[in-house]
Amino acid sequence: MKRYLIVPLTAVAIVVAACSTAASPSENPVTPAPTPVPATPAPTPAPATPAPSPSAELGDIVATADGAGSFTTLLAAAEAAGLVETLQGEGPYTVFAPTDDAFAALPEGTLDSLLADPEALKQVLLYHVVAGEVMAADVVNLTEADSVEGSPIAISVMDGKVYLNDTAEVTATDVMASNGVIHVIDQVILPPAS
Repeated sequence: MKRYLIVPLTAVAIVVAACSTAASPSENPVTPAPTPVPATPAPTPAPATPAPSPSAELGDIVATADGAGSFTTLLAAAEAAGLVETLQGEGPYTVFAPTDDAFAALPEGTLDSLLADPEALKQVLLYHVVAGEVMAADVVNLTEADSVEGSPIAISVMDGKVYLNDTAEVTATDVMASNGVIHVIDQVILPPAS
């Protein structure tokens, strides 16, 4: 009888040993095969293009004023006075540009009278132009600037604002163009009567 008990006990011991080996994670771990990762191509660098020069991106004074959309009267007056080509020229020029609202604020009949007299209109418009590029940082340090028309424009700073001839306020500055700079003013300035 002893002989028959030893064989089944041995068989049970082998089965238990086999099960404990299969259940033990530290012994004979089964590692899954690695999943191949598809290769991603490296990004192709963009071809180098030279940076455009600032003047290549900017339009001339006429194109810049036209693009702003608030200088239609000024541009029509420049055309009537024969100054468009001048303002498209090499320059540089500084233009104190009255807005459409500034022209509308002129006394009744003034604009019509100027449009009827191209030479007088030309003088008024040239009074808004200074030869050279005068930036806002320079304007605040001046007391006057010589206009292309020939008469000086008085410049003053009051309460942190810049005024021309003590009446026209400079409302926007340093609008860059390829041939100069535009400073926006809220009134039309007139040259001194001769």
